[in-house]
Amino acid sequence: MNQFIFVASIGSDLAETAKKTATTFGLDGPHFFAKFISFYIVTFLLFRFAYKPILTMLEERRNRIEESLANADKIKEELSRTEALQREALEKANAQATKLIEEARASAARVQETETQKAMAAAKQIIEKAHEAAAQDHSRMLAELKREVGRLVVQTTATVTGKVLTPEDQKRLAEETAKQIAAK
Repeated sequence: MNQFIFVASIGSDLAETAKKTATTFGLDGPHFFAKFISFYIVTFLLFRFAYKPILTMLEERRNRIEESLANADKIKEELSRTEALQREALEKANAQATKLIEEARASAARVQETETQKAMAAAKQIIEKAHEAAAQDHSRMLAELKREVGRLVVQTTATVTGKVLTPEDQKRLAEETAKQIAAK
């Protein structure tokens, strides 16, 4: 039982200490109640006019951030689509370029073949002309040779026979020599 009394005495001591502390700090019932109501009113007004607008502003900001993130995702998707289209366009351009290069090579080969044929035809014409010129030179030189041989035969015959040949004799000997040379 002593313990109960001891606890009760501690409880009354605590109550007196609490009263002294309350009196020291100016705590009394009516003022405490007024302060409590003032605190409640201030808290209500802060909640109503400060906290709610801040929460609304934060919610709007959160919504804008979410929209920005959604837009960023859309932009990323659009960028990837654009890159895919760009890659596709580059591949098409490369294919077309390759095709054009192949066509150009084929065209160049055709042109080269045509020009080669033209050059060969021109060379053939030049060779034919050269052969014709050589044949003409040969004929001319052969005619000159015949005349010279005829003249030499006439001169030799005149010298060997000791007689002077008439122009008719010279012509006849030249023609006979030319016929014999042509026959060989």
